[in-house]
Amino acid sequence: QVQLVESGGGLVQAGDSLRLSCAASGGSFGNYVVGWFRQAPGTEREHVGRIVWSTGAPVYTESAKGRCTISRDSAKNTVHLQLNNLRSEDTAVYYCAAGRPWRTDLGSVRRYNYWGQGTQVTVSS
Repeated sequence: QVQLVESGGGLVQAGDSLRLSCAASGGSFGNYVVGWFRQAPGTEREHVGRIVWSTGAPVYTESAKGRCTISRDSAKNTVHLQLNNLRSEDTAVYYCAAGRPWRTDLGSVRRYNYWGQGTQVTVSS
């Protein structure tokens, strides 16, 4: 069973960048798709993007395109989410999750079996 730990969140100003990391332990990402989600207070958890570990190909939601980059570090068994030009509306807890890549609707939280504890990103305007 893979365990996920996020890091890299913090308090930043609008326009700044952050790189979040999702490290796996107890297993590798080799047979998984790794998704990034975020949840602001009072809202549902929403998909940001994902990467299939075996191919390294990222997929982004329309709202994430252009400001977010998802990448993998095979040596460290880690997935990164680079957030650029942050806005106040990006304030949320960011989660990474692992699921099986052959499932459909990989933008849904229901397709992911393992979740990290989340990392808070706060953007001040």
